[in-house]
Amino acid sequence: MISTGNDIVALKAINVARTKQQNFYSKIITEPEKALYDEQFSDRLPFEQFVWLAWSVKESVFKYLQRLNPDLVFSPSKISLSGLEPPSAEAISHFEGRDFNKGAVYESVIDYSPHTFYSRTIITDDFIFSVVNHINSFEKVMWGIKEIGSTDADDQSKAVRVFALAMLNTIFPDAELEIDKNRHSCPIILKDDVEIPVPISLAHHDHWVAYSLALA
Repeated sequence: MISTGNDIVALKAINVARTKQQNFYSKIITEPEKALYDEQFSDRLPFEQFVWLAWSVKESVFKYLQRLNPDLVFSPSKISLSGLEPPSAEAISHFEGRDFNKGAVYESVIDYSPHTFYSRTIITDDFIFSVVNHINSFEKVMWGIKEIGSTDADDQSKAVRVFALAMLNTIFPDAELEIDKNRHSCPIILKDDVEIPVPISLAHHDHWVAYSLALA
């Protein structure tokens, strides 16, 4: 089950007051997740950031599985954070790389019966970025985050593809690469016009774009 999923939330673009309303956040987090926040994270993480952390993780899980099951319907309440560990070291200072510095990110375990997923999440003053994997290792996951000057959807789409291709060209330096979509609208990587088995996930929100890809 090789795939990848990521999501990014621009914190300056969210509605904080609305996020804190129960009729809004209850569509994203479950009662046990709310209890997890109240008991363990209320003194270190603003509630709106916890809600959007949960959203980014769950959206990432959905993207991961949608590639394998195109008919899947996104239902955040059915995806559950069963564990969440805060960073124990300084936050990541770079926004592109492979794997994640141990202890520098939020780590969670996600139950989505019958699957279990693992996530890594970076939170800054500007964004929340999450990546998920089906194993608790991200050694073969490459990722990147970038701020762009436009919030136009077409500009975001173009920018995130150029960004991801720059990384891909370092892996396949002699190939002609392109990022396209399959018939289910999932992004795919073409090498000399043929899809290659390197799953890629793209995300954008406001002035931020991001990608993740899974190497074999």
